[in-house]
Amino acid sequence: MEIARAAAGLFVRHGLRATRAEDIAQAAGIAPRTFYRYFATKEESVAPLYATGAQRWVEAVRAAPADASVLQALEQGVRHTLTPGVGVSASSWEWVRTLLRLAEANPSLRRVWAEVCQASERMLGEVLAQRVTRAGPAAGSAVPDGADSVAEALEPRFAAAVASAAVRSALEGWAEGDGPVEGPGSPAELALRNLAALRDFPWGP
Repeated sequence: MEIARAAAGLFVRHGLRATRAEDIAQAAGIAPRTFYRYFATKEESVAPLYATGAQRWVEAVRAAPADASVLQALEQGVRHTLTPGVGVSASSWEWVRTLLRLAEANPSLRRVWAEVCQASERMLGEVLAQRVTRAGPAAGSAVPDGADSVAEALEPRFAAAVASAAVRSALEGWAEGDGPVEGPGSPAELALRNLAALRDFPWGP
């Protein structure tokens, strides 16, 4: 993680193009050969930072009360992950903004961001499958013909894709502008607004 933090700091201060892998290694206090032992490119070095945020989002959804609906669990995950001061300081969110802007402008870094998002989506699908399986069918609902389980009937992977897109688009839209890190126009508020627009989506129990 130290390498990732060093890379992010250099990217934010000097830009992606002006930063070399050797610069990152020096800032992290390691030899260049050690850097390449872990990462093939300088862009890949910030993947752990992206992944940490994505993992916190999934774990926050997992930690939601058992009696919470899927939508409520997703909303709790958003509040926990995207609210400054809950794991990530307000000043760090400006780093997040810059890194997302860099990802939008650079194909290599955009690919790293996309891969992390895809991995997060898969993990979220597993969490939602566990949640809907524990909850069982909602009152009055029926499992479609041909479905082997409640989880399959509710297609948690599709629900995870929808939820992930709602949060990712909120983050990327926020990063494109100059919105605040808290309150109206913040990442959390935008993500919650996107989820609210999907209130009629068949999330499950």
